[in-house]
This record gives sequence, C-alpha cells and structure tokens, in this order.
Amino acid sequence: MSRLTILEYPDPRLRTRARPVEQFDEALGRLIDDMFETMYEAPGIGLAASQVDVHRRLIVMDVSDDRSEPLVFINPEILSREGTAKTEEGCLSVPGIFDDVQRAARIRVRAQDRTGAVFERDLDGVVAVCVQHEMDHLEGKLFVDYLSDMKRDRIRKKLEKERKERIAAQHRAGATRTAGAR
Repeated sequence: MSRLTILEYPDPRLRTRARPVEQFDEALGRLIDDMFETMYEAPGIGLAASQVDVHRRLIVMDVSDDRSEPLVFINPEILSREGTAKTEEGCLSVPGIFDDVQRAARIRVRAQDRTGAVFERDLDGVVAVCVQHEMDHLEGKLFVDYLSDMKRDRIRKKLEKERKERIAAQHRAGATRTAGAR
C-alpha cells in the first residue's frame, strides 16, 4: 500500500466531477486500500477518490474510534433524505477548518462494494453526514461552499498563506541540508 497525496482547497482539481467506476479489478482494490491508508494516516473518517486526484465515484470511510468499521461506497446515490441536522464538519482537503453545515439527518443510499455487488443501506448520525460530505466531493463540491462568500474567501487566503509558508520552510530546510553536505 502507499499513501496518496490529498489535494487541498482551492486546488481546481477538487472541482472535477467524478465519473462512474466501471472496472472492479485489482487496480481498484489497490486504490481502495491506498485510500484507506491515506485516510487513516491523515487522520480522517472519510475520503473521496476526487480528493486524491482520481476522479471516479468512490468513497472510503471509517467512523469508528478503533478503525474497525471500514466502509466502501462505489457509484453511490442517495435514494431518500429525511429530516435535517446541523453538524460541525471538517475536511482533509481544507485542513484545520471546521464549521457547521446543515444536511439530511437520515439517508438511504445505494452503492456498490469493492466486488461490484450492489447494496442499499439506511444511514443516520455521523455516517449519514460523512456520506453526504464525501458525495459532494464526487460532484466537485466542498463543505466550504455551504459557507458565506466572506468566510470562504478568508479560509482560502489562510490556507494559501499556510501553504506558501510550508513551501518556503521546505526550501530553507533543503538549502541547509545542501550547505551542510559540502
């Protein structure tokens, strides 16, 4: 397995709409395993393939405390929604940012597992929120899109500044190592 790179907002690739998964093969199995490894190491509870620059309709999740309940949703679709719930959300593609988002409290989802078998499941609580959040990624939408323009712009500027500072620090560290090797 290998850890994948998670795209960060405002990377335009996060706005790409995912296409259906058609091949249920070894390559898909490796991608699923790599996505789980990436999600667990991040650490997170959900990851859409779009977040790792693979624009296919694939989600991995595990909302358990001990990483014992991995879930895979391939080509997911929400069949029904009930009620509303406001929940604080965060996102691996929007690191360090959390805000309240209103979503359906309960959903019925149809998807395929890693072998291609179709299943339907009724979900509520954090699992329902996570599926809706990750499905937004498959449509090229992020949780910050639910926030005001002003909040979204402030978040974008903050993350861009942090990214520039991180890159500058990496360059300084690289220059120090190079100078020390002489």
